[in-house]
Amino acid sequence: MKHRTPLYASVIAALMAPNAYAADLAVANSTIDKTVYSAADFVQFAPRTALEIVQRIPGFSIDSGDSDSRGFGQATGNVLINGQRVSGKSNDARAVLGRILTINVDTIEVLDGTALGIPGLSGQVVNVTTRDSAGVSGNWHWKVRSRENLRPTYNDFGVTVSGQKGALSWAIEAESDPERGASAGPERIADGSGKVIETRKEDYTYDAEAASLAGSLAWSPDDGSVANLSARFAAYQPEDKEVSKLFPVGSIAGRRLFQGSEDETHAEIGADYERGFGPGRLKAIALVRREDSPTVDHVLRGNLDGTGISESVFQQTVEEGEYILRGEYAWVPTEGRDWQVSLEGAFNFLDAQSSLLRSKGGDPLAEEVLPNANSRVEEQRGELSVTHGRVLSPSLNLQVSLGAEMSELSQTGDAENLRTFTRPKGFASLSWQVDPTLQLVTRLDREVGQLDFFDFISSVNLNQGNGSEGNSEIVPEQAWKLSITAEKDLKDWGAATLTVFGSDIEDIVDRIPIGTGDGPGNIDSAWRVGADLDATLRLAKLGLSGTELTFSGEWRDSRVEDPLTGIDRPISGSDIYHFNAELRRDIPTTDWAVGVYLESYNGNPEYTLEQRLHSGSQPPFSYAYVEHKDLMGLTGKLVLGNILDQRDWLSRDLYEPNRLGPIILSESRTRHFGPIVTFELNGTF
Repeated sequence: MKHRTPLYASVIAALMAPNAYAADLAVANSTIDKTVYSAADFVQFAPRTALEIVQRIPGFSIDSGDSDSRGFGQATGNVLINGQRVSGKSNDARAVLGRILTINVDTIEVLDGTALGIPGLSGQVVNVTTRDSAGVSGNWHWKVRSRENLRPTYNDFGVTVSGQKGALSWAIEAESDPERGASAGPERIADGSGKVIETRKEDYTYDAEAASLAGSLAWSPDDGSVANLSARFAAYQPEDKEVSKLFPVGSIAGRRLFQGSEDETHAEIGADYERGFGPGRLKAIALVRREDSPTVDHVLRGNLDGTGISESVFQQTVEEGEYILRGEYAWVPTEGRDWQVSLEGAFNFLDAQSSLLRSKGGDPLAEEVLPNANSRVEEQRGELSVTHGRVLSPSLNLQVSLGAEMSELSQTGDAENLRTFTRPKGFASLSWQVDPTLQLVTRLDREVGQLDFFDFISSVNLNQGNGSEGNSEIVPEQAWKLSITAEKDLKDWGAATLTVFGSDIEDIVDRIPIGTGDGPGNIDSAWRVGADLDATLRLAKLGLSGTELTFSGEWRDSRVEDPLTGIDRPISGSDIYHFNAELRRDIPTTDWAVGVYLESYNGNPEYTLEQRLHSGSQPPFSYAYVEHKDLMGLTGKLVLGNILDQRDWLSRDLYEPNRLGPIILSESRTRHFGPIVTFELNGTF
């Protein structure tokens, strides 16, 4: 059963034990409360893993951290396992939680991240503590999915096996996660005056096979040291196909075929080791990530009478890598104060080899010159930071981090460049426990953005008929970000967390003119504001026992001066809103549950030199489900998806000679993808 307890009491007890975690050390003597749950508090949902428990914590939404974040120093995330942040990126906290069986969960603590002395953590943080299950156990899931115009998937399954013996615990997970998609509908093309010049009937299919193997080892002997090793290997093979029947007004009908494929392999290994050293604790973290992803896009077009034949092929082979080594030393010199010094080194690279081939009239394919498409980009980076946490009063906690990074960016191949940068970074976070039910967290960040190395390399989008010029002069964007978070415990009604923020951005990466074309580049300044809300509303007091409404949503607004027109516009392709809501009823005294789910997204248009493209979906995606929590010892779930008949839409305007000129062509389309039926079984052993 959940309860609230002063954080300092449990922390001091932990410090007296031989196996004390670094997070416990960092929050010694803090008096901010924490909320403690057990697995029994979530029994109505019949959870089989820690992930299913954490997803049901009122007013909380899992943030595993951005896998593209700049190393670990600015990694976010709000989940700890046994007081420690997960030393992984693609193998993140969500993945680790999914490998912890409910039977192995001891407690789930919701506490103030500012008080933990772990750089990057603020606001609500969940710490899942585990216990020795004294044996080997596991869980599995299997899904079958069917939808219009696609073959059903029967190979969507996963299995996890875990165990513990003494100080050593382990888990292994194998998963197959196929993806299928299809949509079809009309498209209309008009000239600058709005007159329709061509109609199309289009049929799009998406088929991907994905499989992964992951595992982890944890070692926590009685001497207080802690070691973790994790690894993940994955393969991803998507294929896109779009068939278009073309009906030009007053001309010969034709056909167009687009095919795209990728053969991606990914590997990640992470490790950390922590032990007492002198008056504090020393921790070392290492991460290696590699990814190889050859892609091929192919477009073939022609008229039914054999004229107007054209063919294009874009091939690209990309190798990416990231290597991180980080050291942290934390200590508590006096009551109510903690310090941490961290040093991080990282090496990132991207190596791309690309080619573009075209032909007309049935001639053989001939390679075209594609400048800056064959290149290697590298970044070497070092970062030093000092973090200090202080208890200002029984209800106030302060954490301040100051640091700097030095980086060297180099590019070789079609474009050669070498640059060095020094960037200040850090944050200050203040948490205030206003009363037992309300906590406010204010945070000011100086952020340094992670570069997308693909922005340095020229590429071609054959399906949209445009391209992107590589830019060897891009620099990392920087920003001042101020956020305020309110965390409200609504007692028997649930809980809610609201965050509002504003960012003042320097050197933002957006679309800019480059030579005779355009591509990613820096614009001097921009701003972004937003709000995030996570809420759980329990309806038992309204006479609906076992019923709750959960909501997670975000809203964004932004402005940047368009480098071509000089007029302010939203950041190209940025989000406007994204939300999901679920109404679930676990029928009392039965093993049945029913629910409905809605999800909706809207974004801003994408701008290039000659085009404005906007796409989205409407109405919200939705599904309804019925679940039985004891189907011969298994959990069975039947889901009917897309019950509101969501449709994908796209509009695109082409200008001559660029967006300063008139519209010469407009394209609009709507595609339906129909109902989706899924049946899922989950079990443990």
